[in-house]
Amino acid sequence: MNKIVLGGGCFWCIEAIFQQVKGVESVISGYAGGTTDSPNYSNIGDHAEVAQISYDEKIINLEQILEIFFGVHNPTTLNFQGNDYGEQYRSIILCEDGELETANKAKEKAQSNWDDPIVTEIKVLDKFYPAETYHQNYYNNNTSAGYCQVVINPKLEKFKKNFKAFLK
Repeated sequence: MNKIVLGGGCFWCIEAIFQQVKGVESVISGYAGGTTDSPNYSNIGDHAEVAQISYDEKIINLEQILEIFFGVHNPTTLNFQGNDYGEQYRSIILCEDGELETANKAKEKAQSNWDDPIVTEIKVLDKFYPAETYHQNYYNNNTSAGYCQVVINPKLEKFKKNFKAFLK
């Protein structure tokens, strides 16, 4: 199984979308991209809210994963998505050293879809910290919650409309 760690605002949104992608075997919400030891929801430090995505490259490749990523959040906003503000909501790709070129090419390709410059940070993953249990599978466990209705549902609809070929 291949893995990539992506942050595009709240980890619940990225998790909910990638759980519906064909070839994705698991999605774990968590924290990464910073230097704080043992981050958690109340003390995230300088980490971003991210999702670790495990996928079968025989079904979906890294380029396709990144195409979806750049298409389901706004990668041109620095440290926020929608009403979520703060460094923890930044757009970030954390990958293996050998995947940096692919990530940078995907960012360049995605730029044609945006008027403003893409500010997505791309760097080698140092350490991934899984989030607390109540953050895992959040959308599926809380579909009627206000945040899910107002923030996640529109992103899921956008994903379903624009990436039909990748739906499970």
